[in-house]
Amino acid sequence: MTRLLLLLLLLATPAWAVPDLSGFAYQQRQGSALPADAEFRDESGKAVRLGELLGRPVILVLGYFHCPNLCGVVRDDLFSALAGSGLRTPADYTLVALSIDPAETAADAAAAKAADLARFPTEGADRGWHFLTGSAEAVQRVADAVGFRDAFDPRFKQFIHPAGAVFATGSGVVSGYLLGVGYQPGDVRAAVLRAGSGGIARASLPVLLLCFHYDPATGRYTLAITRLYQIAAGLFVLTAGGLLVVAFRWERRRA
Repeated sequence: MTRLLLLLLLLATPAWAVPDLSGFAYQQRQGSALPADAEFRDESGKAVRLGELLGRPVILVLGYFHCPNLCGVVRDDLFSALAGSGLRTPADYTLVALSIDPAETAADAAAAKAADLARFPTEGADRGWHFLTGSAEAVQRVADAVGFRDAFDPRFKQFIHPAGAVFATGSGVVSGYLLGVGYQPGDVRAAVLRAGSGGIARASLPVLLLCFHYDPATGRYTLAITRLYQIAAGLFVLTAGGLLVVAFRWERRRA
């Protein structure tokens, strides 16, 4: 139902309010290999190759640390689910939060990690969570491997990109995806355990939930969420009305 409402929300949004959104959903690439030699900077400013972070199942989240929209929500939902999953880091998984904004620095990554840990204190996160920044070329190599597409909109100074988390095996092979937001502990645990065993999941149902604002007046999702409630209310009224019509006709036939 939620996915239906999001789809209707996109359809109900005036064309002038958003750019062309076609093609921004994750193109799921289970079995694809992450570029192990791609080099980034971690939150301490240390140069690190992606391959150095492999060995355990990897949870990869692409976004950016100064995002005003869904990036923080994605990480919060993921950390909340991990807290209830029974998984431990770095023993069970490695988390990589990779900024898609080449202008962001190790200081931005450090601030984001500190803020996330303040909300979700996690033992072992100093060794198991890695907040990375890097060049546009290095980020693009990872994005291509996992089927992630983004674009920078200069009007709103924001990146348009899909919301979700990617799971990879300890050898860096894409194992599966959790798309959108609202992750459940059991789903995250299953995805990590599958990646840990080298398993490859079937493609998830496509979810076109984009990290981008629809309302140029507010710069946030306020208007979009208002429309979502309006659409939900309208669907309820239409459904209830349809059921009443069916019930009335059925009663007439019985009479």
